[in-house]
Amino acid sequence: MYDEISDLIKEAKPLYFKRKRFRRRMKIVTSLCVFGFMIYAFNTMTQRFYLIPDQVDPFMLVEDVSIIETMGLPTDEYGLLKVV
Repeated sequence: MYDEISDLIKEAKPLYFKRKRFRRRMKIVTSLCVFGFMIYAFNTMTQRFYLIPDQVDPFMLVEDVSIIETMGLPTDEYGLLKVV
């Protein structure tokens, strides 16, 4: 009787450890997928907002005209503020 039990244990032992390894790997893969999804979700939620005041014409930001020059301040040939 004990020989039959020990034979069954010897037969089931590799299957038990194989199933144990498989479950451990599935837990690791699932946790990595969830972690990766969380990183992706939190990184894509950040949006950049550029607030343009009402006084500034939005088309002026696209043109090659310097805002400093339109304000009437002295500028150099690059449109930067000239120190006098």
